[in-house]
Amino acid sequence: MRAKTRPILAAFLTVLAAVASVATPAHAVRAGVPQWTPCPEDKTAQCATLSVPIDWAQPYGPSVAIALARRPAADPRNRIGTLVVNPGGPGGSGVDFTLDSTSFFSAELRKRFDIVGFDPRGVSRSHPVVCTTTVLTAAPPPAIDSAAAYDTVVAYNRRLAADCAARTGPLYGHVDTLSVVRDLEALRAALGEETFSFYGASYGTLLGEQYAERYPQRIRAMVLDSVMDHTVDLDGFLSAEAATAQDSFDEFVAWCARRTECALHGQDVRKLWAGLLASARRGTLRDPYDTAYRLSFHELVGVAFGSMYDPQWHSLGIFIREAAGGAGTRLARAAPVDVSEHNFHAVFCADWSMPVAGYADLRARLDRVAATSPQMPFSPLALTSLYGCLGRPGGTANPQRALSPARTGPVLLVNARHDPATPYAWARHVAAQLGPRASLLTYEGWGHTIYGRTACVTGAVDRYLLTVRPPAAGTACPGTEPKAAGVGAIALGRRYR
Repeated sequence: MRAKTRPILAAFLTVLAAVASVATPAHAVRAGVPQWTPCPEDKTAQCATLSVPIDWAQPYGPSVAIALARRPAADPRNRIGTLVVNPGGPGGSGVDFTLDSTSFFSAELRKRFDIVGFDPRGVSRSHPVVCTTTVLTAAPPPAIDSAAAYDTVVAYNRRLAADCAARTGPLYGHVDTLSVVRDLEALRAALGEETFSFYGASYGTLLGEQYAERYPQRIRAMVLDSVMDHTVDLDGFLSAEAATAQDSFDEFVAWCARRTECALHGQDVRKLWAGLLASARRGTLRDPYDTAYRLSFHELVGVAFGSMYDPQWHSLGIFIREAAGGAGTRLARAAPVDVSEHNFHAVFCADWSMPVAGYADLRARLDRVAATSPQMPFSPLALTSLYGCLGRPGGTANPQRALSPARTGPVLLVNARHDPATPYAWARHVAAQLGPRASLLTYEGWGHTIYGRTACVTGAVDRYLLTVRPPAAGTACPGTEPKAAGVGAIALGRRYR
């Protein structure tokens, strides 16, 4: 994770324990344009709020205030328009992303566009989903290895959902992506823009896809970076996520074979990893960065998975070498990242139907996945997503389906060939759904979220946003192998997006 150059991957949420504020009638506050004032966190940017209905089926019912941030175009005389950005998640803050945009987007884009982001409903400054701290901290371990553990997770999810709903209020049942699509259209209208440009990363691509489907005439240009495919069912989701995690591990093994800077160069990496997996299953694997701590099987797979996002191959090689050798280092064990999942699952479970008929059904599905992905027998992203939905009441407001035939202008999709979180096949499938006016730019490299990784990728995306002329069909950018920088402990418990 690169704190400055890749703010998307740093969009973690804070656990909040306050009672939600009282909603006000939507029609009483929904007038005029946003009233921009300097942002409290950064006076060089502007902040405002936009009032939208909690339930778009009741446009004059209670409302929620959506937090906005804007960085005006640095060259207003040559301003093209507005670039709305969404960092994904679900649960990422578009306000934070906008405030950090000076270290993410190129100088040329920042000259020509107002960059505008918003915290989606239920997130951060936009009436966040709130739950009781004691309930959050009572979460069971992120592993289901028995029928009893399955029942415990189901009971906990129901208790958590009831608690969050009571503390959050009516908004809790209206945080699905289709509701955010309506909010995005309200933002466009409030900005006074006939059309706007959009950049969405990871889960933010689902917002872009569904907005383009509903309001195709409002899109000037759209970039979907690391693409979600909202057509896959539960088995397709689990298998695709595990397969792309396995592919990323395979790429790490290949890198170790060809590069002497890999700490495992010349060794049988798969055999070493198999030994670690076996030790973790037995409960005997010491964390090489804190030898008093025993890594669980799920934590060990999570270490490898988390290292694939940038990727951090050098760190992973050192970790495997020292864990296999039983050696400790002077490095402290990386502190766990906040992994509260209430915002994440409130949205994800409203967007994805994940039906499981009990522990036996779950075990059979996971065993089929593990049989084809020996080093990465599951995707931590997939299991985090699924486990949080087990037993949750309320149904799925925005279940999986194919996009209707595209009626928008050209859309540019970008994806790494070897992405641990959003498989390359998903980008190809979504491009096909969007039709002949969609283009797929392939990064023949590694990692999750692609803009800013190389001059080739950044240049192609910038040219498209500036001119609305996409790259030629089949355009690809070469991959750049990661350099050994900031090698150290890999944090456990990361939320994956």
